[in-house]
Amino acid sequence: MKKNIFILFFLGLISFASCSFTGKKFEHTGEGDRERYLMDVIEYLISRGHFSQRTLDDAYSKRVYKAYLQYLDPQKRYFIQSDINEFKKSETKLDDDLKNKDTSFFTLTYTRLKERIEEANKLAEELLKQPYEFSKEETIDLDYEKIPYTKDKKALKERWRKLIKYSILSNILIKEKEEQDKKEKDAKYVVKDSETLKKEALEATQKSFEEMFLSYKDLTQDDWFGVYLNSYMEATDPHSSYMAPDIKERFDRDISGKFEGIGAVLQKKSDGIRISDIIMGGPVWKGKLLEVGDLILKVGQGADDPVDVIGMRLEDAVKLIKGKKGTEVRLTVKRMDGSIQVVPIKRDVVEIEETFAKSALVKNGQHTYGVINLPSFYINFNNSRERNSASDMALEIEKLKKENVEGIILDLRNNGGGSLSKVVEIGGLFIKEGPIVQVRSANNSMQVLEDSDGIVQWDKPLIILINELSASASEILAAAMQDYGRAIILGSKQSFGKGTVQELIDLNREVRNNLLGDMGAVKLTRQKFYRINGGSTQLKGVNSDIVIPDRYQYIKVGERELENPLPWDEIHKVAFTPWKQNQNFPTAIANSKKRIEASPLFKLIDENARWVQKQKDENTYSLEYNAYKKQVDESEAMIKKFKELTEYKSALQFASLPAEEEKAKTNEDVKIRRDRWHESLQKDVYVEEAVSVLNDLLK
Repeated sequence: MKKNIFILFFLGLISFASCSFTGKKFEHTGEGDRERYLMDVIEYLISRGHFSQRTLDDAYSKRVYKAYLQYLDPQKRYFIQSDINEFKKSETKLDDDLKNKDTSFFTLTYTRLKERIEEANKLAEELLKQPYEFSKEETIDLDYEKIPYTKDKKALKERWRKLIKYSILSNILIKEKEEQDKKEKDAKYVVKDSETLKKEALEATQKSFEEMFLSYKDLTQDDWFGVYLNSYMEATDPHSSYMAPDIKERFDRDISGKFEGIGAVLQKKSDGIRISDIIMGGPVWKGKLLEVGDLILKVGQGADDPVDVIGMRLEDAVKLIKGKKGTEVRLTVKRMDGSIQVVPIKRDVVEIEETFAKSALVKNGQHTYGVINLPSFYINFNNSRERNSASDMALEIEKLKKENVEGIILDLRNNGGGSLSKVVEIGGLFIKEGPIVQVRSANNSMQVLEDSDGIVQWDKPLIILINELSASASEILAAAMQDYGRAIILGSKQSFGKGTVQELIDLNREVRNNLLGDMGAVKLTRQKFYRINGGSTQLKGVNSDIVIPDRYQYIKVGERELENPLPWDEIHKVAFTPWKQNQNFPTAIANSKKRIEASPLFKLIDENARWVQKQKDENTYSLEYNAYKKQVDESEAMIKKFKELTEYKSALQFASLPAEEEKAKTNEDVKIRRDRWHESLQKDVYVEEAVSVLNDLLK
């Protein structure tokens, strides 16, 4: 299990605060340990600051208990029923534990989990030495939510036996498929025999389990206590969370799109720290200093003696490698060819380009349009002068205007949100002036956030693309443009449905005389936002004007599927002046619906979506070779049936803006990334239909 499973998927809608709802400052006098002190701070923030002001009672305690156990053992591979029976005695006491700063339940569960993981590790090693045959009729149920905890250690051993057998069987079929592919490509290739493939499958399974247990060993007591605190936060609503220091650092990187370091993605392996990816634009990439697959053995700061990182926690190794711009780190690296070298690297600011807005031109007959992809509403909370989503959007629009585009497609699919202030600024780019969003606080005070500059940067046709994973700030922008009649919303039936605002509270700023080290941060739900027409996007999201079939449309996704969501409600609408240049909207929407209904391609997408749902609900697999192979073959046959969807290409022509084209001429990585994006755009039926809608709007 990787630590990043503890990070919430969505950025959400974030404003930065320093406990603005209280004047209290916590003071550490040197008495008490870090865990009890953090519980004191968390209890105060939840009880005094959360939007819903939920009571810390037995019902709350049960929610904490449920969330915590799901984090500890989500696949029910470690605890047995007697453990759960013992834990359950505290199910209604966790609210009191928080108030009393009692960490005994955490100590009990953490100690027991470590014990059970160690037992499972030894059990897996033992089971991996046993011979496996695949002729016996038996099945495995992988529906972890519904299967019970095993009644005793004997039953747990049987569960692990089936898990290992399933992994080996899966790897055998993967190896067989690889051999078939090699034979198809080269008729002279000699296919490996079944015993060899079985041996390789066993080795692959051994390696995957070794790395899984290795990642568990990397997690410290502080890591697990962060999970415990996060369970208290999530029991209030799905988007409140406790961020341990390293998770807070990762959040800052993701929301700002930049960090200081060498520009390489690292992965923990048994023999060291491996380079798993290199970030374009970083020091490693610029100097071609490292390659994917290189193994870091030692880390030295400048001329200092290097530190051995073999066996070191990944997070600790990363802290040694990262550092301030301009400083030098010396890495002792084992290359793929076995040679060992010392590689000096000067650290620098690394920007993650995939985080930032980007645009392209799309040509359709005599028409030229622009496509802008906005991955998030990013901002650097520590330095507002640095690049952010609003200024970048304005810049991309200006570039497109210089190319005389006749319409813009703004892609907010998979955009999980970001800064509240930036979404208001971006909304203002498309209207002259007026309200963008209403915000209600816990005390029922209302605030209307408006665009008041009197300037419209883009006044021509606008299409906004959304899907089920467009959340929070994305929903504010789409809802505002829909209410004004400024844009046509095209995409999935509805967006995610996150209608809450979180404040990011740096706990280090709230503690005087802190002697306990970095305390991390809290993301706390403080407000709810509403459309200018009065409706909340909470749970209901934004409904598309034009609904396009999506391969994931029948899978349960969204706020309504999460634990403890806040309810939907509505308030009064605010006065605003609708956009006048939308006379063609009804005709364009009607034409699009006719095209979608008549399209064989969209019918195939719908059929694929129903099959994806069926596959997701199928959790029982045979452990007999022929029966399992039949299941796999049936799935592959369906995948071939839907191959047309992956091979589809529109007739649209895409091009980068002139400045990007110049970069691509001399920079191979820019060219590769550009070509990949354009290729994905050409296969994108959302974009193709959006272009057809723009054509109708211009008639």
